[in-house]
Amino acid sequence: MNAILAIALVFGALVFFHELGHFLLAKRAGILVREFAIGFGPRLVAFRKGETTYSLRLFPLGGYVRMAGEDPEMVPLATGRKVHVRVNGQGQVTDIYLERPEGVPHAMPVTVQVADLERALTLTVEEPDGTVRRYPVHPQAHLHDKGRAVQIAPLDRQFGSKTLGQRFATIVAGPVANLLLAVVLFFAFALMTPAVTGRPVVGDVEPGLPAAKAGLAPGDRIVSVNGRAANDWTDLLEAVRASEGRPLTLVVDREGQRLTVTLKPEQRDGRWLVGIAPETRPRTLAEAATYGVVQTWDLSAKIVTFLGLLVGKLFTGEGPEADLSGPVGIFLFTGAAAEQGLASLVHWAAFLSVNLAIFNLLPFPALDGGRLLFLGIEALRGRPVDPEKESLVHFIGLAFLLLLIIVVTWNDIQNLDRLRDIVD
Repeated sequence: MNAILAIALVFGALVFFHELGHFLLAKRAGILVREFAIGFGPRLVAFRKGETTYSLRLFPLGGYVRMAGEDPEMVPLATGRKVHVRVNGQGQVTDIYLERPEGVPHAMPVTVQVADLERALTLTVEEPDGTVRRYPVHPQAHLHDKGRAVQIAPLDRQFGSKTLGQRFATIVAGPVANLLLAVVLFFAFALMTPAVTGRPVVGDVEPGLPAAKAGLAPGDRIVSVNGRAANDWTDLLEAVRASEGRPLTLVVDREGQRLTVTLKPEQRDGRWLVGIAPETRPRTLAEAATYGVVQTWDLSAKIVTFLGLLVGKLFTGEGPEADLSGPVGIFLFTGAAAEQGLASLVHWAAFLSVNLAIFNLLPFPALDGGRLLFLGIEALRGRPVDPEKESLVHFIGLAFLLLLIIVVTWNDIQNLDRLRDIVD
């Protein structure tokens, strides 16, 4: 598979499922989702369906789900402001135009007296003839400004109005989606790759190595090594390791006949080997499912431990950047996995998905874990942290993360030869 295509598919899938988790739980809670975006920066492609705009953006290093109430979105309708409104057959305001609309029929010019677009959903205006009238506002009315239409967000459709549990579920759903994706990917990898039976039976022989030279063939069952019974494949591996290059005498059962062969292990990359692979079999669905869950759990635990060590290095003054890899390194490894085949790429994608989940759960500003931390503070205090203060903390956290990305990217560039050696 083309490396660039593989990188786009892997990162696109990881970001898509992460944001899908946020999106689905937000919709379930009744939150108005304004935009579902893959990537950052200028829009490349966008379309609107229902209440949400779906967009693909230039830089594919992340994404976001923009929910009503998270940021200032609406231009306040101050008393005395002149606008145009459209009213439906039920007498509800459906559109409010801040500028004179061109080519829009039945748009009535009015002067705003009182506007409540969050709680009461009413708009009191002075009409051209001087009549003051109070109109109900449709819950999905749009505010139009400079060619841009923004759907109003009644208070009960805003993120901040939801219960603590609903907000917690909406935020944590992104990392959880990545963990579930990892389970599915590891499951798929397990079905793509056979399981080792564990029996002392030769599954394959590598040409040119000691086993092939000695005449071993697939299907041969190793009965003993140097007179010691070989009950499973591990016994054979241990005998080869312990040989340190000394000759091994194997008794082999080949279709009911006993053969005795002698071979001398060779050393490669510091390991002693004879050039045989174990017998394998296809995994069952149950085995593959178990593999998916166990691998995701074990990898999550290892990543948490690793992050703990990194934090320890920060407190001891050691620079942790050498232990981290940025976009350059990740892109190189993704390309290498793609060249090794679909199974390797799927396994690597699962590894990245777990990393993305755990990283996002860190209690650091601008990450999902940071937002969960603020919800925890709210639960303890009994009231939310001031939104402006929280936004400032997240902004500082985002700046720090961007700086960290620059540092690890520079570290990758400085160690590009080493990374290429690892990949090769």
